[in-house]
Amino acid sequence: MTNPIDGFTVSKQDIWYVGEDLQRPECILAEPDGSLWSADARGGVVHIRPDGSQALIAQALDDRFGATGDEAQRFTQGTLPNGLAFDTDGSVLISNFGTDRLERMTRDGRTSVVLDTIDGTPIGKVNFVLRDRQGRIWLTISTRITNWMAAISPKIRDGYVAVLDNDGARIVADGFMFTNEIRFDAAEEWLYVVETSARRITRMKIGAGATVEARETFGPEDTGGFIDGIAFDAYGNLWGTHVMSDRVFALTPEGEFRVILDDDNPGPSTALYEAFERDALTPNHMLACGGTIAPWFASVTFGGADLKTVYIGSLRGTRIPAFRSPVAGLPMAHWAGRS
Repeated sequence: MTNPIDGFTVSKQDIWYVGEDLQRPECILAEPDGSLWSADARGGVVHIRPDGSQALIAQALDDRFGATGDEAQRFTQGTLPNGLAFDTDGSVLISNFGTDRLERMTRDGRTSVVLDTIDGTPIGKVNFVLRDRQGRIWLTISTRITNWMAAISPKIRDGYVAVLDNDGARIVADGFMFTNEIRFDAAEEWLYVVETSARRITRMKIGAGATVEARETFGPEDTGGFIDGIAFDAYGNLWGTHVMSDRVFALTPEGEFRVILDDDNPGPSTALYEAFERDALTPNHMLACGGTIAPWFASVTFGGADLKTVYIGSLRGTRIPAFRSPVAGLPMAHWAGRS
């Protein structure tokens, strides 16, 4: 069977935009009716309805992200909703990269803390949350360092993956280089883990009791950029983003790396990675990077009724870029309903 992404690339002319005046739309959830739910730095999510109208949903408005003129401070302080997932009742699980906790928010904005410690220890910079078909909640913690920018280093391996199920919360795998997004394959047999600072994807075979039975690199040992978000399509390709160097790529089921969209600004990106190799990376290196579509690509989400519309989340954009894919996305746990 021919891979549907063979020869497929996207240019700026293929892109349209959804939403407006968004703040740090890092992660996006899509529903079958066409609704989008975008993480927002004002303390919650923006619900973008199928007709294009939108509403900010937040229990308490936080205006620090938009008010500060200090770019580094903007991305390290305050409430920073990051990864999102729908819980079984339709409420939104929020991994808050600013408050260092997993939160649950109802669709009318009532927020509660689900988890902020494991075994009595603060969980750290919780980056992403994923619910599987069994109802288990999986978390990634990028680092235990408070200022995450300082953790983008070739020497730091303090990220981990945790699970929250009927047996409580526990760490299932440790020692990652800035753990970022995670996704299960179609069978929910292998969990794919982004290691941003390693610029690679690790996968783990998950056994009974959420135990790790195997752990290995999937695809290249170095993809050539800091990976942020990932998502599977129905064929088995794993799509991803390079944050700061702003690419959308895919890894075929065989692990072959392919660039789908490239909006890199090569000069600052070259300086970024050279500084990283010297372990001399600064916020200024990072902030100099970014393309023109939606700076700092962060995630890819498949949506639309046929799951063939791809939405790009970003850290510095104010709109959501979208384009059409030749293959549908792999439906997430919430796609068939709230169960």
